[in-house]
Amino acid sequence: MKLDKVLAERKNKVIYRDGDLVAKVFDETFPKSDILNEALNQARVEETGLNIPKIEEVTKIDGKWAIISTYIEGKTLKELMDENPDKIDEYLNQFVDIQINILNQKAPLLNKLQDKMNRKISETDLDATTRYELHTRLNGMHKHYKVCHGDFNPSNVIITPEGTPYVLDWSHATQGNGAADAARTYLLFRLDKQDDIAEKYIKLFCEKTDTARQYVNEWLPIVAASQSVKGKPEEREFLLSWVNVCDYQ
Repeated sequence: MKLDKVLAERKNKVIYRDGDLVAKVFDETFPKSDILNEALNQARVEETGLNIPKIEEVTKIDGKWAIISTYIEGKTLKELMDENPDKIDEYLNQFVDIQINILNQKAPLLNKLQDKMNRKISETDLDATTRYELHTRLNGMHKHYKVCHGDFNPSNVIITPEGTPYVLDWSHATQGNGAADAARTYLLFRLDKQDDIAEKYIKLFCEKTDTARQYVNEWLPIVAASQSVKGKPEEREFLLSWVNVCDYQ
């Protein structure tokens, strides 16, 4: 592949386009096991029939691991929201419908969300009492086996020129409770300082899925704790304020 057209740059990775293919190239510090797990996640989600880029190859390019997928032409929902602020409600409705469609799928071989969250809580630098409370809360939540994206935000949804939505970046995919996925999306909006959109989003999600807002709120401390493991200094104070509040109304 020709690595001369950069689509995006992220920490530890660069995404290139070459014709109908996209190469996500990881640097040497990125764990091989995480790269292979991401490719496996994407392949397993492909089998559900959801509209996602298809894995074409896992290889090495110039000594660096790379995941090769199909290129999806279009604009992200974030770009469309930014370009058409008057249509924000329309785009949010579409966004929630896409998420619900994902949550309606099953992929029995994906890692379990509860296992991942328990591991993330253990990896935090929170005190033992807080970790114990979070583990206890998590283990008391209902166990579901829905496909959860794990990083569902408008930047990861592409709308093709024909209007077909495709969902990108399945590196965090698990199977578990859909309310946890909604809690993470809500938190991502809040981290991006889009509080009004966050509130509109969660109201829509709860209405469309007939889910109590309080039920989603129970996941917020757990999701905030897992997000804090990413070690972003600018997020830490905000996330810990959610972790340390026991009950949300």
